[in-house]
Amino acid sequence: MSLMTIFLYVAIVAALLTAFFHFGLKRVQNPGLSFLQNFAGALFVFSGFVKVVDPLGTAYKLEEYFAEFESLFQHTWFSFLSPVFPWMGSHAVGFSVFVIILEIVLGIMLIIGAAPRFTARAFFLLILFFTALTGFTYLTGYVPEGATFFEFGKWGKFAASNMKVTDCGCFGDFIKLSPKTSFFKDVFLLIPALIFLFGFRQMHQLFNTAARTAITGISAVALLFYAWSNYKWNLPDFDFRPFKVGVDIAEQKALEAEAQANVKILAYRMTNKETGEVVQLSYDDYMKDFKKYPKEKWDLEQVRSEPEIAPTKISDFEFSDADGNDVTEEFLGAEGTHYLIVAVKLPYEKEVQTITRQDTLFVVDTVQVAPDSIVLQRKIGEVKTIEEEAVSYRFDEDYLKRYDAMLKLADKALQEGKKVHLVTAYNDPAVIEAFKKELGISFPVYLADDILLKTIIRSNPGLVEMDGGKITGKWHYRPFAKKFGRQ
Repeated sequence: MSLMTIFLYVAIVAALLTAFFHFGLKRVQNPGLSFLQNFAGALFVFSGFVKVVDPLGTAYKLEEYFAEFESLFQHTWFSFLSPVFPWMGSHAVGFSVFVIILEIVLGIMLIIGAAPRFTARAFFLLILFFTALTGFTYLTGYVPEGATFFEFGKWGKFAASNMKVTDCGCFGDFIKLSPKTSFFKDVFLLIPALIFLFGFRQMHQLFNTAARTAITGISAVALLFYAWSNYKWNLPDFDFRPFKVGVDIAEQKALEAEAQANVKILAYRMTNKETGEVVQLSYDDYMKDFKKYPKEKWDLEQVRSEPEIAPTKISDFEFSDADGNDVTEEFLGAEGTHYLIVAVKLPYEKEVQTITRQDTLFVVDTVQVAPDSIVLQRKIGEVKTIEEEAVSYRFDEDYLKRYDAMLKLADKALQEGKKVHLVTAYNDPAVIEAFKKELGISFPVYLADDILLKTIIRSNPGLVEMDGGKITGKWHYRPFAKKFGRQ
């Protein structure tokens, strides 16, 4: 589904609502403004809904933005803002839930016409916020390596590889928009935002003030509990990510790799470094005339065909063992039912203790015990006090308890001859060993990229049941403990 398709469906819904409010309820003063209310409202409700089913997805995206903003302001006049962003990153889930609920509630308020002045201002400010995020994402494509965003004189031609955040997350994982499309979408939405700002007095209003207030309040509370249910208490109701139940990772990974290998170079686009002149030649023509475009004078860019199957995070699916050996094929090639415990992040505290010990140095001396007899005798020469650091890792007790039911299942599965693995984000080997010892884990522990693990399952820890390379089940640790913990 494309953005234009979404806009088309939303426009149809908005037109039907406008007609009903105008001809059926007789509540419309300005049909054009009423249509914009319903269009913006329906769009906000839809885009908010596909995110409220997976608040952690938006939280992870906000973490990316906060990390980039921290480095963005670090060496500028606004460096005093940098320390704010790590704090915001640590509260990204809360910000995610707040922004998502605000988006949906504002959409509902626009449709029913609740608090027009407040709604118009809040809508305008939220669109400005979204525009800033998507604008930053898109415009960093013009910032070359070695330059900062605020060094406008060093900006060059657009390159997707320069972008710090490659996807805005406007519609969660339901649909991925290019940063340019996302930015211009928000610029377009500034039009109704400005119209609302100055024309809020002519907005349609349904029901009475008390009813509108009740609808708004009840919606906010209901959405808060629904958001919590999609990450605190269970997995998301709808899984838009590539690792949904029923997907064969091994098969899909192979298909995506084959599609990528079949991508062809269609043409070459050359840009003159001095004049800025752009020349594009087909592959065959370039191979004939490539000597006319030396790399010293021309920047070269390949124009490639689109792969038949668009790459997803499955293409990045890679596991390694503690020694760094790739075990991806071995894992995906496991026969029959096997289980994967996903530990996205290990919360721990590093404790360093100073241990004092005595180190005794002995010397050997000769002692004459008789005129013609000498013996060697060892005696204390020096006693030194030595201080050494002992490092230990203390894991959160509540976090460790989340594994109880999963480890019971693991023991049972191992007894039945089934394989069990645990995978966690890349970490210090000493931390991994301490974690294994703490839980008494005897089965293999693998390492992977944390973003990959966050994409596989929205639970820390989470359990994935597989049949070979195919996902056959996924569980959040809370309902899993309730269902299987007593067995």
